[in-house]
Amino acid sequence: MNLFQTTLLISMILLSVCLVLTAIRFAIGPTLPDRITAFDLIVANVIGIIAIYTEYTRNEDFIDVAIILSLFGFLGSVSFAYYLMKLKK
Repeated sequence: MNLFQTTLLISMILLSVCLVLTAIRFAIGPTLPDRITAFDLIVANVIGIIAIYTEYTRNEDFIDVAIILSLFGFLGSVSFAYYLMKLKK
């Protein structure tokens, strides 16, 4: 195991810790905007974990999953923002 693989492993562990903390924030978030922000951060963390795993295993098949997940995350954020704007009227 070289230095690059060790760095990838450490960063995957740190992103997993961040994912757990974000999931806790998503569960206890007092308001809907807090939960929406936590949802965006969960999607970003999962995309980062997928990208690191793809580089660690040298398997490019998961990049398509990360791209599709980023599209769904963006559409989810836009739909939540649209919903919040409709609530304020």
